[in-house]
Amino acid sequence: MDVSEAISARHSVRRYTDRPIDDVVAEQLVHAIDEANAASGLSIQLVRNEPGAFSNVLKCYGRFHNVSNYLAFVSARGDDQDELVGYYGEGIVLLAQQLGLNSCWVGGTFDRRRTVCRMNPDERLALVVALGYGEDQGSPHRSHTNSKHVETRVLDVPAWFDHGMEAVMLAPTALGRQHFLFRLEADGDTVHASSTGGSFPKVDLGIAERHFELAARHRVSGSAVERLIHSS
Repeated sequence: MDVSEAISARHSVRRYTDRPIDDVVAEQLVHAIDEANAASGLSIQLVRNEPGAFSNVLKCYGRFHNVSNYLAFVSARGDDQDELVGYYGEGIVLLAQQLGLNSCWVGGTFDRRRTVCRMNPDERLALVVALGYGEDQGSPHRSHTNSKHVETRVLDVPAWFDHGMEAVMLAPTALGRQHFLFRLEADGDTVHASSTGGSFPKVDLGIAERHFELAARHRVSGSAVERLIHSS
């Protein structure tokens, strides 16, 4: 499965089997996590065989079942951090899909106090991603039409932009709301993306930007990732 196939195949899964994540798969995830942390400054952590974060009945009952593996996203406090979480996190999520795992981004319906992660006093736990072998492969979310999320200032939209937007419309977002706008500027080459609201607006934006760049093979200008690259 290549990354384009992973984008299409990956759906949110909330119910998992008892099958553990083996060491070979975990090693590949950890390698990707180490690369993402080095590039972003985040502290993404793979947690295995720890059900505590999803064992609180009041928070999780009826929403998740048998979750004992997850990615914990720890970051510094700052405006760009959530966008980086979404961007780099989705890269790992798509790799997990390629490795045969299922996943679900989780912003609120887990127990933060029982989440196992290393965190410095000046850091915070942004969210987690449930991982494992799902009881099923999940269902596609309902996407809006491209017209709600696209603004173009050229008459002939290049094919790469259309490819990017097709992948954007498959991006997971909080409550499936897809609150973002991608704008192709008049030069026919520069792409800007912005959030239009939502529960986790910057995380959603980062995920959508990652999908766009993987499909279009074209950088989104002015993103948190671009600012990070230019500042380093």
